[in-house]
Amino acid sequence: MEENITSLAAFSDFFKDTLKLKEVDVKTYSPLALAYIGDAVYELIVRTKVMNHGSTQVNNMHKKSARLVNAGAQAEIIRRLLEDEDLTPEEVTTYKRGRNAKAVTTAKHATVADYRTATGFEALCGYLYLNGNLDRLVTLVGRGLERIGELE
Repeated sequence: MEENITSLAAFSDFFKDTLKLKEVDVKTYSPLALAYIGDAVYELIVRTKVMNHGSTQVNNMHKKSARLVNAGAQAEIIRRLLEDEDLTPEEVTTYKRGRNAKAVTTAKHATVADYRTATGFEALCGYLYLNGNLDRLVTLVGRGLERIGELE
């Protein structure tokens, strides 16, 4: 396990160096900006997990990913993480900032409550990613997927 964390940290440093990313205080980003990047990062994690099951038809992989990358599934993941008190106080605060943000758009296939809850989850994912806490991000997503019965 320790080897993976080192690899993730090395990847994060490589990413920053190669793309010449400047140091930015992540707390200055709006919660919706955090959710913007968090949505993409979460989807990449899910697609990676789906791909890990082996080569199969792309349509099947898409269906599996789509089932997990939607407001309902994301809302359920964060609710389970909150219930089980898996989040630090800072992570809860970041989640709540995202949940309470006033988004202009709404989800087509989700309740307003699920959409806002999912936005909070995405903001948390973005926050952890931009802070370089990839090990924590992957750990929380893994726990969440496990709790909703989607981690085989």
